[in-house]
This record gives sequence, structure tokens and C-alpha cells, in this order.
Amino acid sequence: MQEDSSPVMSIHGFRQGQIAGREELLFNELHGARRIEKPHKHDFFIINLFDRAKGIHNIDSTDYPIGNHEVHVLFPGQMHKWDIKAGTRGYQLMIEQSFFEQFAPYFRFSFTNYQNHPVIRLTKNAFKLLLYEFNAIKDELKKEDSLVHLISARAAVIAAIVSREAENVFTEFKVYQSNPRLARFNMLIDKFFKTQKFVSFYAEKLHVSANYLNILCKKNLKVSATQLIQQRVCVEAKRLLLSTGLSIKEIAFELGFADHAYFSNFFKTQTGLTPTEFRGK
Repeated sequence: MQEDSSPVMSIHGFRQGQIAGREELLFNELHGARRIEKPHKHDFFIINLFDRAKGIHNIDSTDYPIGNHEVHVLFPGQMHKWDIKAGTRGYQLMIEQSFFEQFAPYFRFSFTNYQNHPVIRLTKNAFKLLLYEFNAIKDELKKEDSLVHLISARAAVIAAIVSREAENVFTEFKVYQSNPRLARFNMLIDKFFKTQKFVSFYAEKLHVSANYLNILCKKNLKVSATQLIQQRVCVEAKRLLLSTGLSIKEIAFELGFADHAYFSNFFKTQTGLTPTEFRGK
């Protein structure tokens, strides 16, 4: 297998430009125009709080317009690049994975949900609360004797506020919260999508019929159970095509397809492009 060709950046590469920080966490401000032309990944968690902002943030090969009063979350391993326009004002926390895990439970929904919906619009009140917490973390980080437990507690508050706003914005979050079986299905897909493509496998794990699981998905998520599985496979295929030097054949094998042609047909049906066309665009 070929090496992963997409650069993976560690938090240490950003220490020079930090406004404040300690080993576990950095605080930075985003002022004015910024551009990242080639997609890259981080091995740490990032949460961006935009106050006044314009531009495009590309996350896992999807373009998201950047707007006022938004949070953009990036989990380790997600690819991103951006084109932020002049006049933008924002704030950024970069958090080591081990430290992130301390307050991760306060992100109340499956990480897959946040990865699929990384941009969360904020109410005016939520933005004010988050800005207060961001500044409080910055002030604590600037102290010589900064308290890591206090920073962790404030990060947990940030995660809780973001989760509450996500619940208001994304209807499927409410669906997963009110329907534990669908939430479990979503988590099972994340675990088994490379090897299990048929609804019957998941239905058996959930102790329901494939037909019932399909009805549940269509009623609550407006897509079939099969489509939900296929969407997850497609996200991973795009990530592998853009972030690795693996051949199409190797990616097909990695995603559990019997042969290269079957994978190419699947990908073109999902995206309108062949894997080679997608990689070269």
C-alpha cells in the first residue's frame, strides 16, 4: 500500500502563532483574510467560533459558506481547507486528543453527526455565551499558573452549548435523540460500513426486520436505510481519494468492494463522477 499523501499536522506546528496556550490546548484569533489551498488533516480537535465572517470552508470535500455567529468543528482526521475573506473576525481553540477526551461526553450526539454537519449556526445569546467562555479560557491560559481543570470545565460548557444549538439546527439530531434505535443504527454503520453493506445485517443487530428499519429511516430521516449506509461509504471514499495515494483498486478493497469496477460504478452513481474524475477535479 502507498503512503497517505495528505499532510497530517500536529498541534506543535501552530505554537509559534498562538495567542495563549499550554501543552494540551492553544487559543488563536482569526483576523482578516486567510487561505489554505491544499486540504490537510490534523491529529487534534479544533473548534472555530466566527463572529463576523465570510468565505468558504471545505471540510471532507464539501464546501460550507462561512457566516456570522457560527461554530465550525473539526475532529482529528477530517480534511479541510478554507478561503476566509478580509474583515473576518473569529476565535479558535486547538485541543490535543487526550485532553479533548476529558470533556468529549458533553458533545451529546454521535461524533458522526458533528462530522456530517460541522457548521452550526448560533443564536445571538449562544454566541455571547461561547464568546465569554472562549475569552475566559484565553485569560486562564495567559496565567503562569493556569489551572487545567478550570480550562477543562469551561471546554465542557462550550461543548454543551454547541450541542444545544446543534439540536435546534439539525432535525436529525432530534430524531436520533428521540429514537434510540436510529441512533444505534447510525453508530453501527460507523463501525461496520466497510464490511457490511446490507440492511439485513444491521436489522439483525437491532432486533428488528430490515423492512421495519427501512420504514423507520424513511419516516424520520427521509432516506432509506440503504442510502444511509451508502452515504457513509461515499464520505469515506471521498476522503481516501483526496487524502491518500492509494490506487482506486486499493481504495475499493479498503472499503470492502469485490472489485474495482463495482466500486467505480457505485461511486459514479452516488456522485456523478468516476473516482478518477473526482480525484482530478
